Amino acid sequence: MSKIIVTCAITGSIHTPSMSPYLPVTADQITSQAVDAAEAGAAILHLHARDPDTGKPSASPEHFAAFLPRIKQASGAVLNISTGGSAVMSLEERLAPAMATEPEMCSLNMGTMNFALYQAVARVTDWKHDWEKPFLEDTDDLVFKNTPRDIAAILRQIGQARGARFEFECYDVGHLYMLRHFADRGLVEPPFFIQFVFGVLGGIGADPENLIHMKTIADKLFGEDYLFSVLAAGRHQIPFTTMAAAMGGHVRVGLEDNLMISRGKLAERNADQVAKIRRIVEEMGRDPATPDEVRVMLGLKGADQTVM
Repeated sequence: MSKIIVTCAITGSIHTPSMSPYLPVTADQITSQAVDAAEAGAAILHLHARDPDTGKPSASPEHFAAFLPRIKQASGAVLNISTGGSAVMSLEERLAPAMATEPEMCSLNMGTMNFALYQAVARVTDWKHDWEKPFLEDTDDLVFKNTPRDIAAILRQIGQARGARFEFECYDVGHLYMLRHFADRGLVEPPFFIQFVFGVLGGIGADPENLIHMKTIADKLFGEDYLFSVLAAGRHQIPFTTMAAAMGGHVRVGLEDNLMISRGKLAERNADQVAKIRRIVEEMGRDPATPDEVRVMLGLKGADQTVM
């Protein structure tokens, strides 16, 4: 089988610090966990930032600047900057880090969707910050906005103008058709790196049949012009990434998507999840791709063309 791309999502806007004491928040914590994940076998590091004083998701270029150069120097991994940020941020705010750093790669959610996280409230009894509980409770009325106009702006400003390529995050089948639409408009060119996302309430459910269906439709729409990767929320993470690897796809793990390393046990490091999926895929006969191999596979511009 071909080389497999391992992505690790180090921290993010989905989970709050109270849910795990091991979720990295400060620049030092994010740097340390990112470098460890790269050493464990992650070729791509998907990165968000947080305000170290409040723990809130942040799109401040200053917060990103506190860890991006250090990770770049220490790991050599492909640094993938979120353009999703948080659903409460404006498009301009969400794009500010990528505009400032001109990364090799960015994530791009392929549609507007409900992003319902309120069910997590019942699982938390000790809140670290007073904003966390009401924020999660209010996600029963929260919409993440990425209209076709927004997506076109991201593709032009970050892709065409700054040379970044994208991890196209597809939370449902309709998002695949949206990507095809923009390919037909000439705003994005292959190879397409498509991240199938399962298990977020508001998107497609974490059912094995849905993974098969997503790949079937992607094959129909993109033929030989794409690579697919899989992330699944919570307890579905390892079963779905294992299934993806068996189907010839690629994998994403990390504390942004799942706080556990096994049933009832918190993961203490992102690297633990990377090491776990690496063992699994190597038993299948697949070798994790190096960062430089990924740059060739995805047609990336190279770390020397970034501003970090």
